Amino acid sequence: MQLSPLNRRRWDLFKANRRGYWASVIFFVLFVLSLFAPLIANDHPVLVSYKGELLFPTFRDYPESKFGGFLAITDFRDPVNQEEIEANGWILWPPLRYSYNTVNTEIPSPAPSPPAFSLTRDQACAKYPLAAKDPNCVAGNMNWLGTDDQGRDVVARVIYGFRISVVFGLILTLLSSIIGMAAGAVQGYFGGWTDLLFQRFLDIWTSMPTLYLLIILGAVITPTFWILLGVLVLFSWTGLVGLVRAEFLRARNFEYVRAAKALGLSNAKIIFKHLLPNAIVSTITFMPFILSGSVTTLTSLDYLGFGLPAGSASLGELIAQGKNNLQAPWLGITGFCVISIMMSLLVFSGEAVRDALDPRKTFT
Repeated sequence: MQLSPLNRRRWDLFKANRRGYWASVIFFVLFVLSLFAPLIANDHPVLVSYKGELLFPTFRDYPESKFGGFLAITDFRDPVNQEEIEANGWILWPPLRYSYNTVNTEIPSPAPSPPAFSLTRDQACAKYPLAAKDPNCVAGNMNWLGTDDQGRDVVARVIYGFRISVVFGLILTLLSSIIGMAAGAVQGYFGGWTDLLFQRFLDIWTSMPTLYLLIILGAVITPTFWILLGVLVLFSWTGLVGLVRAEFLRARNFEYVRAAKALGLSNAKIIFKHLLPNAIVSTITFMPFILSGSVTTLTSLDYLGFGLPAGSASLGELIAQGKNNLQAPWLGITGFCVISIMMSLLVFSGEAVRDALDPRKTFT
């Protein structure tokens, strides 16, 4: 696709900021990989061949009766089931044989257990003497960053926690930006009493204690992903209102807007077709920073215990475990490093986007 000269200049300016460009690439790669978390970290095999039939346990549960057992759902980490499958086919496991909620019952020390890196099969069997055929007795099937206080693998929880944090932040950023730009457009375009009344409403709305409302909500119902998202959207859409309002107040008396009104164009067409595209350019520069703020908000709520339901993969919950288990420094260090790297990548990406959309920016 051929880019226009303006977009070509923006793309070149974006790439000229090497730090921001590579931060965007790294963040995009990490996010795409996290979307395939069930294929990277899971206690279910990716693919099973049993008696000539291909099974996909990652995407579907199978009754244990299919493999000669009696349970409603097959536990593929059970050595008996593994022996039965391998005697009549083969198993393809993901690189990490733990999901975010898998409890490792054969850790060498009480949870939270320290990191245990890849071992040979003999070393693994010596480390896990309770059952020589236990699934932990496999080369490389270790807890690389240790376990949390419930025996769950930290690497798996980081992968799933990164995914849910970014997805939550993206949805929150998108919804709040759409509402905020629409509100700012209406204020700036019509002005007068519409602008005045809307500003007073914003003064009242932004003064409401969001955290206290979330605490009250958490005491009444268990916040889910979508309930938490909906509540935060109600109070986060005000971030872009002032910027879009200023853009519309500045541009509503331009010659081309007056000409459009004289030609009989409706207010909706003038707003969405002529004014909003100019305002979007300035608001896009704030998107990465809004995303980083959204991720931080979710992490903070999870840290305080008012975020996602208990047991969910959460970076904030991992940091809280680090605070509560000072004897296990790998928990706090892991959470801190993941959050720091994620925020740094988003901020650097935002700086590159800002440079690309700044008409005064020149190549250096």
